[in-house]
Amino acid sequence: MSKQLTMSWLRDFLELIYPKNCGACNVPLLKGESVICTQCMAELPFTHYHKMNDNPVAQVFWGRIPIENATSLLYFHKKGRTQHLLHQLKYKGRQDIGIFLGQLFGNQLLNNVAYQNIDAIVPIPLHPKRQKQRGYNQAECIAIGLSRSLNIPIENQLIFRNTETKTQTKKSRTERWENVAQVFSLNTKNQQNGKHYLLVDDVITTGATIEACAQTLLTIPGTKISVASLAKA
Repeated sequence: MSKQLTMSWLRDFLELIYPKNCGACNVPLLKGESVICTQCMAELPFTHYHKMNDNPVAQVFWGRIPIENATSLLYFHKKGRTQHLLHQLKYKGRQDIGIFLGQLFGNQLLNNVAYQNIDAIVPIPLHPKRQKQRGYNQAECIAIGLSRSLNIPIENQLIFRNTETKTQTKKSRTERWENVAQVFSLNTKNQQNGKHYLLVDDVITTGATIEACAQTLLTIPGTKISVASLAKA
């Protein structure tokens, strides 16, 4: 028996004992399904915002920061599939959800002219203490998936979070901005002028975190910013 066939049987046996569950509805995945089951894939609430220049994500930043393009992959509804996916990604160790949806997102953007001149993908950084507790940065998981589809490098050493902030959940728009103002700093060793960065986060609500991070990046001469998030709340 070949090693490849043995490994295939072993993988099937392990999945029979420890079945992988759908990241959206938590039912066991069937053979051939990956991360999200076929039914949930068919019912994911895609925004298709990448096809609209003046979409609701872009409008969040009008008059606040200059951005080239902005989009989100999914609509966010309380107790819906998107919320469950994000919860699994952020708090249950399901990094595969971020990578999988990032690749799906990248496939949507692949033939969109607006996203073809990106130089690097920049995930919103976590504070080192928060990242150590969680074990990973969920925005970086999304960036990995985007990078695989778009064939664009990730730049995760350019900007860092210098202050540990409290969660943005349940904060007002003003409180969200005050919570993240001046918490990002540049790593000047990695600074290059004239680059177009795709700034990536898991969910956009008021846009305060993206705005604060973008303002820091825009201090680099000639920088352009586009924005992508998995969800728009």
